[in-house]
Amino acid sequence: MDIVFVLFDNVTQLDFTGPVQFLSRLPGATVHVVTKDGEAVTTDCGFDILPRSSFAECPQAEILCVPGGHGVREAIADTAIVDFVRQQAKGAEYITSICTGAFILGAAGLLQGKQATCHWAYTQLLPLFGATHQPARVVRDGNLITAGGVTSGIDFALELIAAIAGEEMARTIQLALEYDPAPPFGGGSLARSSDEIVGNLRARVYDKAASEMKIAIQNII
Repeated sequence: MDIVFVLFDNVTQLDFTGPVQFLSRLPGATVHVVTKDGEAVTTDCGFDILPRSSFAECPQAEILCVPGGHGVREAIADTAIVDFVRQQAKGAEYITSICTGAFILGAAGLLQGKQATCHWAYTQLLPLFGATHQPARVVRDGNLITAGGVTSGIDFALELIAAIAGEEMARTIQLALEYDPAPPFGGGSLARSSDEIVGNLRARVYDKAASEMKIAIQNII
């Protein structure tokens, strides 16, 4: 089973490294980490990721995964990236995204008429691509699976493993990687965070980021 992760500059590394750690344990899986030219891409954590190959060298994906990050603003305007995702999606058994990677799927025309999700700060932008936001951590609509922000990529990976190889396999991989979240604080979602924390975070980061993402989307539609 060929699993293709499409990377680009300024990707959020955990969008990618979370699900790839789990999906790589799927029996029979071969992971292909690809970039447009086969060169390393930057991450939002200050280090680079070296891919396995370029788009031209990549086989047809059975599972196509597109992570997010602030680099999505540039990626959706890059015809090489969007065209690659569109072409791969035609033959993929599962088309998936994590966080704002959903907007790359949207730019490729893959969200039209679909239920979908992404990071909570950007969900209001999904209708720009013809999608309806479904408030869930992982949303499946046919062979399209979209995950919310960053860490939800791990939950998405486990759901996909269960769909492909059964719940026992998913539980086995979950145990092998000791995924048993017990955060020291409540929160982590809008519903469980205080209005003060949400407001401060929006004002400091996400009001500007969402506005810039909206402009980037409007420039291509």
